[in-house]
Amino acid sequence: MTLFVDVDHVARLFAKVGIRRAIREMAAYIKADYSRWAQFDKSPRTANHSADGVIELMPTDDGQQYSFKYVNGHPDNGQRNLLTVMAFGVLADVHSGYPTLLSELTLTTAVRTAATSALVAKSLARPDASIMAIIGNGAQSEFQALAFHEMLSIKELRIFDIDREASLKLKHNLSAFPDIKVILASSVQDAVKGAHIVTTVTADKAYATILTPEMIEPGMHINAVGGDCPGKTELHADILRSARVIVEFEAQTRIEGDIQQLEPDFPVVEFFRIVQGEVPGRESDAQVTVFDSVGFALEDFSSLRYVHDLAREHSIGERIHLVPTPANIKNLYQLLDPQPATAASRLRTVS
Repeated sequence: MTLFVDVDHVARLFAKVGIRRAIREMAAYIKADYSRWAQFDKSPRTANHSADGVIELMPTDDGQQYSFKYVNGHPDNGQRNLLTVMAFGVLADVHSGYPTLLSELTLTTAVRTAATSALVAKSLARPDASIMAIIGNGAQSEFQALAFHEMLSIKELRIFDIDREASLKLKHNLSAFPDIKVILASSVQDAVKGAHIVTTVTADKAYATILTPEMIEPGMHINAVGGDCPGKTELHADILRSARVIVEFEAQTRIEGDIQQLEPDFPVVEFFRIVQGEVPGRESDAQVTVFDSVGFALEDFSSLRYVHDLAREHSIGERIHLVPTPANIKNLYQLLDPQPATAASRLRTVS
């Protein structure tokens, strides 16, 4: 039987442990998996592009467990009151191929992305960072805010979106956390000025320059989340050229990240090397650092492991009959037995 965890189940799980604790624990799972980087089978995601958006598959395995995520990116979905990004995923046993978990990954990925951003920032942001700007106040913004507050003790947020209603939504949702000061900025420049960390998480599928070089101050850390597919960027190329750039999986980020604008041999550092202590994160107080985040399958593997463990711990989820289990494995046809009573006796019921 396969454990099925839907959106309602995941919402209950995160409510039970608390969203800030869930982010922190998710980050620990991600860090643990990056620390054993060599064990994973790694490849760039497989993408099918259309005029409307993209649908992608993100697989990986560590020799014991296999996972994949199905995820889309359709920027115009908002006009139809549909999410621009949604996902689901599977965790399976490598030795038998049998699926152990089928889970929603839209809500989970929001937590995963924020947890990864904050985890990387712990190595790259200046130690005294307390002010963050968030440019793009859509579905991911609350999670980013809470992750950086929880893991880096960010106390002040400057927020901006070309859609003011999105910013008002973010400010309202964060009002439940009185220890976070939220300031509505009038422009990108207004939000960024004096910020120690800048998170860009915009949705348009276009070559954009949300941040330009004159906005960047010494010691700033840029958490570039929104540029995550070919033809979509957020940073002016000269920002990247003058910064220390950290990526998840170089072969994928070259295709999808902000560094797609640059020459193929532009130097970057893969995050696992920092986790394993091979290289430092931030090298000086004045250094500008960039996390060119596109999302990587290993992080989804980690999030599925976390959801699986959490669901079993709290007995939340449903066991489903996803894979046929005939009494005689050589007689799959018996499941189509035209005699209902006989067929019913041979089927295992869903608990």
